[in-house]
Parts: sequence; C-alpha cells; structure tokens
Amino acid sequence: MSRRTALPAAFTRLSSASALTLTAEQLALAAAPLAAVVVLGAGATETALLQVAQTLPFLLLAMPFGLLVDRHSPRPFLLGAEALRTATLLSVVALLLLDALTFPALLALGLIGAIGTVAFSVAVPATVPAVVERERLVDANRWIELGRSTAYIAGPALGGALVSLAGASTAFIVATVVCAAAVVLLTGVALPDRPAATHPEPALRSLGEGLRFALQHDLLRPMILTSMIFNVGWFLVQAVFVVHAIDRVGMTPATVGIALGVSGAGGLLSAFAARWLSDRLPLGVLMIVGPICGLLAAVVLVATLWIPSSVIVFASFFLFGFGPVLWAISTTSLRQAVTPLPLLGRVSSLMIVSTYGARPLGAGLAAVISALAGLDWCLVAAAVVFAAQLVVALASRLPRVRRLPEQDPRPASAAEASPAR
Repeated sequence: MSRRTALPAAFTRLSSASALTLTAEQLALAAAPLAAVVVLGAGATETALLQVAQTLPFLLLAMPFGLLVDRHSPRPFLLGAEALRTATLLSVVALLLLDALTFPALLALGLIGAIGTVAFSVAVPATVPAVVERERLVDANRWIELGRSTAYIAGPALGGALVSLAGASTAFIVATVVCAAAVVLLTGVALPDRPAATHPEPALRSLGEGLRFALQHDLLRPMILTSMIFNVGWFLVQAVFVVHAIDRVGMTPATVGIALGVSGAGGLLSAFAARWLSDRLPLGVLMIVGPICGLLAAVVLVATLWIPSSVIVFASFFLFGFGPVLWAISTTSLRQAVTPLPLLGRVSSLMIVSTYGARPLGAGLAAVISALAGLDWCLVAAAVVFAAQLVVALASRLPRVRRLPEQDPRPASAAEASPAR
C-alpha cells in the first residue's frame, strides 16, 4: 500500500479531535493556576494542590479505564470522556461569570475534568489500530504527535495571553468551545464495535492479564522501563530548571518561557520529520533517537554549570523536545502492532501509569538531592538517569527491530505465552 494514500476519514476525525482536546487541556492547565492566583488570591500551597488534582487521576484511574476500553465499544467511551471535560469547563465559566467561583470548586472541577482527560488519553492509542491499517500506524501516530506538539506550544501561550488580556473567564470560554468542537468531531467517527465477552473475567484478573503480557514481552517491557526512567530524569530537571536558569544562567522569565517554547518547537519539527526519517531508517534506529537525544540534552544542560549561556539551554531543550516525539511515534506504533487488540487498552494504560508515576518520583528525588547536596547535583543526577534509560533501551531488542510486524499479534488467549519474536 502506498504511503501517500490518504488515511481513513475515521482516523482524520479522531486525530483532529485529539488535537482539539489537547489544546483545550493545555488552555485550561494554563488558565486554572492563573485564575486561582489572580481571581481567588491563591498562594503556592493552593496552586500545588491544583496540580495534584489535575494529575492524580492519571495514577489512580488509567489502569481501570484501560480495562473498560478493552471491554466496551470505544466510541461512547471517547464521547463520554470529552463530554465530561466540556461540562467541567462550562461549569468553571458559569461560576466565573456569576462571580461565584471558589478554590474548592476550582479544585473539584479540575479533578473531574482530569478524569475525562485520562479516559481520552487511554482510549485514543487503543482505538487507532481499529481504524488504521498496520503499515500506516507510524504515519497515523505521527499525526497524533503533531497535534500534541502543536497543542503543547499553542495552548499554554494562548491561555496565558487570554487571562492577561481578557480575563480568566474568556480563557475558559475558549477552552470550552474547543472541547465542544472535539465532541462534535467524535460524534461523526465511525468505529467498529468490539464483541462483548459472554463471561468476562473478574476485573483484577483481567488487569493482571494485561500486566503480565506487557511485562513479559521483550519489546514492551524495555519500552515501559525506558519511558519511566526518562520521566524520572525529566522531572529531576523540571523541578530545578527555573531556579537554575534564573539564578545561575542569568535568564529572565521571558527567556525561560522561550526555552520551554523551543522544546515544543523541537517536538513539532520531530513530528514533521518523522515520516521522512521512517522512510529511511529502520524502526529500531528511529526509536533509539529518543533516548540518545535525552542523554545529549541532559549533558548539554550540565555544561551550563560551567558555561552559563541561554543559547546552550535552548539547545538542550530543543533536544528534549525533538527526541521524545520520535520515541512516542515509533514506540506507540510498535506497541499497537504487537499487542492483541483486546489487551491494547490495558497495555496503553500501563504506559500512562509508568510515565505519570515517575514524575513525582523525579520531583521528589530532586527535592532530596538539592537539600542534601545542592542544585548542581540535581542536573548531574539527571544526566546519570538519562544515561541509564539509554542503556536500558540499547540492551533490549528494540534497536534491532527493522519494521512493524507484518502478521497480526497473537490473540488475547495467547497473552501468557512467550513473546513472539
């Protein structure tokens, strides 16, 4: 099949809805703490609690949602998730316009909205293989990541600008409209129904089946471990970056913002380049570019301890943006290709849990290291962690994968057999 053949209309709607929902999410994530501070007079403790509320559902609900995605038709699940997010955003708008918003209400609505985000995040990668042929998975995931990178650049910038220029209510109104547009797109997505199990296994046994399959698979296991270690290192950096950039490198808040934007630009360029690279490189080489870029970025950032230059910081953050998007596109495609469709929701949710679960671990490790040894050692420790994730990836079979498997993955009944070679 030619690579130039258009992707199915169902995927186009699904990927467009994904881009819209991510944009709305980033708008809301930028607007919520600003609204808390500007409108409600919240302090650091309150904004930290807001971050906890918006991330906790990823840890608690990703695996149960993965099981639901595997057992039920994905279309109502996607629609329900996005409708829930739209309703919470609309509630925030109403409370703001009525001058009735309180911090507990903002906290609760942020938590409920994040539940919809988790559901959508689990459902999308589990749904793509149902509407896209196997040989087009890399191209399809490239479009998903292109939308994600665009949202991560445009969403926070637009959210901050709207709050500053037109008030928090305007930012939430725009986010609500964008989210509602995603619902409209999803209503037109034709997705195949999954056959209902006549005698479904107990939930814990089903979750264990997904865990065993992923952790015993010689491609999925290092994929999950590499992503987890990467996020520990990334949040070691994130936890201390602003202080390091301003106090040690001499950057301003504006140039710190530029660095974050450069990271997004790196991801956007990576998504654009993925098709060209995938036509010329084996899939395994494409995957390893991500861990390599992570280590290079960390080493470049450590260099600012001796050469405090914002240009070096920009180079580091460009690599932090470029590599992970290539990793996400290639590993998501491989995960979808080697996982039986009845298990894909649970396997995808395990990736989300390992990724988000690693983030507070990295931030907590940064707090301990900075308290005991100083900020500089956090950056050094991050470089060591990024070296570890590259070692894990290189020691696995991932670099030797040349292309997506041509045969369908094993049926769910074979999930506990030895991984296919």
